[in-house]
Amino acid sequence: MAQVAGSPHVAGPPAPSRSSSDACGAFLRNALREGTMSRGHHHRNFFARLDEPMARLLGREQGEFVTVRQRAQGVLGVVIRTWPEEDRILEAIRGRVPCVPELLMSCGDTDIHSYVAGVPLSAVCPDGMRLDVDLVASLAGLFADLTKVPRWVLPSLPTSWPRDGDSTGFLRRLVVLAEEQVRQPNWTEFGGLFIALGVPEDVLRRYVERLPTLTPRPYALLHTDLHRDNVIVPFVADPPLVCLDWELASYGDPLHDLATHLVRMRYAAAQWDEATAAWRLAVEQECPAAVVSMEQELRHYVDFERAQSVFPDTMRAARSLGAADEPKGLDSAARSISDALERAREPLALGEPPAVTEVEDILHRWYTARLTTRERVPRPAPPLVWHRADGSADRAPFPDAAVREALAAEGSAGAEHVFKGTGHLNTVVRVREPVDATVIVRRRLGGAGLEHVGRLDENEVLWALESFCEGVRAPRLLAVGSTRPGGNFAIHSYVGGPGGMPAPRHPTDGLMPKQADALVDQLCELALMPTDRFGGEPKLDGFYEWLCAQLADLVARLPRETMQLAQGLGLPDADQLRDILGRHKVTDRRPVLLHGDLNPWNLVIGAANRLTLIDWELAMIGDPLYDLVRHLHLTPHGPWIRDHMYGRWAGQLGDDYTKGWAEDIEVYQRIEVVRSAYVDLHRLTAGAGLEAPNVRRALANYQRTVMAATSALGRRGQQVANPHLAKALSGAGVAGE
Repeated sequence: MAQVAGSPHVAGPPAPSRSSSDACGAFLRNALREGTMSRGHHHRNFFARLDEPMARLLGREQGEFVTVRQRAQGVLGVVIRTWPEEDRILEAIRGRVPCVPELLMSCGDTDIHSYVAGVPLSAVCPDGMRLDVDLVASLAGLFADLTKVPRWVLPSLPTSWPRDGDSTGFLRRLVVLAEEQVRQPNWTEFGGLFIALGVPEDVLRRYVERLPTLTPRPYALLHTDLHRDNVIVPFVADPPLVCLDWELASYGDPLHDLATHLVRMRYAAAQWDEATAAWRLAVEQECPAAVVSMEQELRHYVDFERAQSVFPDTMRAARSLGAADEPKGLDSAARSISDALERAREPLALGEPPAVTEVEDILHRWYTARLTTRERVPRPAPPLVWHRADGSADRAPFPDAAVREALAAEGSAGAEHVFKGTGHLNTVVRVREPVDATVIVRRRLGGAGLEHVGRLDENEVLWALESFCEGVRAPRLLAVGSTRPGGNFAIHSYVGGPGGMPAPRHPTDGLMPKQADALVDQLCELALMPTDRFGGEPKLDGFYEWLCAQLADLVARLPRETMQLAQGLGLPDADQLRDILGRHKVTDRRPVLLHGDLNPWNLVIGAANRLTLIDWELAMIGDPLYDLVRHLHLTPHGPWIRDHMYGRWAGQLGDDYTKGWAEDIEVYQRIEVVRSAYVDLHRLTAGAGLEAPNVRRALANYQRTVMAATSALGRRGQQVANPHLAKALSGAGVAGE
């Protein structure tokens, strides 16, 4: 039975006596036990009849219905609050806003409201159904009424609140509150899930940096949560509508209230303009200054509503799965999260959202790992079912029990241990039984990227390195298998500092001399790898021609929108590019195994400057010069280090590997800067791979990249006329990096 705590507070009348408190407590206990209940996100609502003592206390009729609202316990903190107590808001607006229930009494975490005889709007007009034009006008009239509530009757605002009329400050404050009240408190539990879904930890910080300057508008009382479940259509049309749940009310730019209403009301697409026009007509009559510039600036508040909703929508969907051995409603939860990611994608500048099946797989791993914490009494998690890849047991003999422990820990890993690159999702976990080791669980991302076509299988490469190239430091492949259908994974040894799970060190500002020597020595060691063990490699001669064909095919696969922009910037189409690059030739050198992507974040610096090469997903067979040129293209180095690395490389390898190398450096440099121009433009326009730090740095320098590429191709680069596009191309999407 629910317990009622605290002293009751009656709205308006003097404080009740001790006997009145006893009568209140007895009524509430009975109402919470026997009343008819409906459940919302934040409250349990009970409908009960007043007994004689309570009716006398409230001055109402015995047997009259009231609504008893009890704040739910253990509810996720996923909403933005300006004021902590709804009863203070209702008291303030009583008699000033007609379409609200009357607060009769507040007692601890339970309030008693007047009962409204009617039906929720959602019951008679579900989401997506068109609303009657008069109903839309009545809703707009409510917003107009809110502009008439004076500031002085409302509860005190937080000291950090922006000054009245500062619309820019208000929108920025909303983002800060979403960060402080929604994302941060829940990140420990859900951070790993969000990282896996492609929502980085600093996404709101980067979002607030992109917000525009808004036109000043006078502040007003805001409901901020007016959707169909919160609107009651009374049986008696006086008032015509009653609006419930004022706990998220705020005070600020009225356009914010319109935006949350449009999004949460789930209007049919064709009715957005009608609802917006009705709002303008009603609000303008009461406060003309409130509608200034609304046509241009409403979208910024709509964007914010869609951006911040990715957090509550995802967390509620994840929590909805229940606590059984298998999650309930996994498919519907995954669809809900996919929809939220798609809505938030543009305002938050997220990458391509994972497919629904991939979301389902990510969600299942998260659920399985947290099963023991879902209930107050912990119980063992169900056995995690997985299947080892055929033929992998002998080559990657990690114990089955250790694999299960790693996979169980994967779902519960904190955000600081989850890393999303352009092709893989990586989760660092600690395994203690039957072996004590830090490992990394690696999963291929759906639609992993344009550059992965034609490359070698990473697992085969790691097995070969362990068998034939002891001088090359690479992660050890420990296990390969699958969980759910499509849930393929690999487990690698983790390369980091000593002990625990420290973050690895990367040479982001370039290699020191001894580190540069270590890299060159390992590239030379790769020349000893027998290449005939790999299937599907390119032709052993003509590597440059193969590389040009791969790049031209990549350009041909780019979306039409990306290519339209590329050509506007002076970049050629696939056929033109194939012709331009085909004018150049390189000397055929003996082919070797190449890493293919030696950017700084794929190099890990250990003790005594020991350098480990990770992420072999772009490995291929080809010209040994290419790996070194591509590394120097992707990594900042001074001229002395560059010359030193080339000299050391040429001095260690025989003539079969190095003949004509000095003349061919420029040819490979040209193709790499051109590749970057296309690949980075695709990432900008599609929001692909933005979580990877190497991608963020590349995009921040895109203007220079495209100018260098057009110059290398003998074409004149174009100036971008659209200022918004120019801002994006100058790295606005990666502000703060």
